[in-house]
Amino acid sequence: MRGSLWHLGQSITRRVAQADKKAAARRFFASEADLKKTVLYDFHVAHGGKMVPFAGWSMPIQYKDSIMDSTVNCRQNGSLFDVSHMCGLSLKGKDCVPFLEKLVIADVAGLAPGTGTLTVFTNEKGGAIDDSVITKVKDDHIYLVVNAGCRDKDLAHIEEHMKAFKSKGGDVSWHIHDERSLLALQGPLAAPVLQHLTKEDLSKLYFGEFRIMYINGALCFLTRTGYTGEDGFEISVPSENAVDLAKAILEKSGGKVRLTGLGARDSLRLEAGLCLYGNDMEQHTTPVEAGLTWAIGKRRRAEGGFLGAEVILKQLEEGPSIRRVGFTSNGPPPRSHSEIQDEKGNNIGEITSGGFSPCLKKNIAMGYVKSGLHKAGTKAKILVRGKAYDGVVTKMPFVPTKYYKPS
Repeated sequence: MRGSLWHLGQSITRRVAQADKKAAARRFFASEADLKKTVLYDFHVAHGGKMVPFAGWSMPIQYKDSIMDSTVNCRQNGSLFDVSHMCGLSLKGKDCVPFLEKLVIADVAGLAPGTGTLTVFTNEKGGAIDDSVITKVKDDHIYLVVNAGCRDKDLAHIEEHMKAFKSKGGDVSWHIHDERSLLALQGPLAAPVLQHLTKEDLSKLYFGEFRIMYINGALCFLTRTGYTGEDGFEISVPSENAVDLAKAILEKSGGKVRLTGLGARDSLRLEAGLCLYGNDMEQHTTPVEAGLTWAIGKRRRAEGGFLGAEVILKQLEEGPSIRRVGFTSNGPPPRSHSEIQDEKGNNIGEITSGGFSPCLKKNIAMGYVKSGLHKAGTKAKILVRGKAYDGVVTKMPFVPTKYYKPS
């Protein structure tokens, strides 16, 4: 979905308040019928969730608190997100690792069992089809999660290549986990609260690691990861146990962990300098341009062997022509597609995500500029509604990350 979800939330809230309520209701129910619902839909509504269409699903943009308060509460206490619209799948078979390595930039073979990484599915031109967190459960089992908005194209892409791979004798099969729901628990209280619900010692599970364990009596896939820059977990839970788990997490936190919607999720990931696929990364953007060079495994840089490798390896050698950078700016917050100019008024790039940071109380944004103009401290002008405002290239993340790593 284009544009900042935070601004979407604000504009929806304003529009619904101003619109004729009957007309709004007619429009809402007409589109509502076509939307998919997670198993937590009624739970969201009961807790005051404002439901909006997102990637074909009806999802909460916010609850009773403001997006600003919700964002700050995640960093001070904790947030619980329903991310069941995202697609979890498992690849199995003795050749699942070499198969996946044809499609992504990661050194999957080099991952220890029970560990994972962010990666990118690339096309023949080196562009990003989607980004994904992949985990090597065992040498013959990979678990990955892909974005809701990319589900159909991702699955079609994987399936097409799997058919070709199997026709040559490769041993790989897949299972799409539509029987499971996905919750993200993020923030400083994530670990202490979740520890109440499992016998496993979470202090031994570090950022990027994965375990299958019982949580609140249900067998879950637990990954210590997230999309906020905070410590936290993504919990894949059997759908029949999802509501009970959500209730237990909120209860054990004594009300400090709050249900949090897509609006705050967007401002949290922007503060953490993380890409939103469809905004900050698209089919024509390479991982090198997107600042994800670190995700290309060392062995993969030497050997290639993934789609678009020629383009990507050439960019690694020569440098890309554009680069993703962060900005802080004056005036109104930059929006997706705001033009970036140098101090003489020449076009040097475009903003892809922007907004007002609830935690830093200032404008932050990210976008792409011509190489050479990407160094921190470089001054620029950002056009908002046709007027130029001062901006400066700023290192990301804007808010320091707090991932739980071995000391």
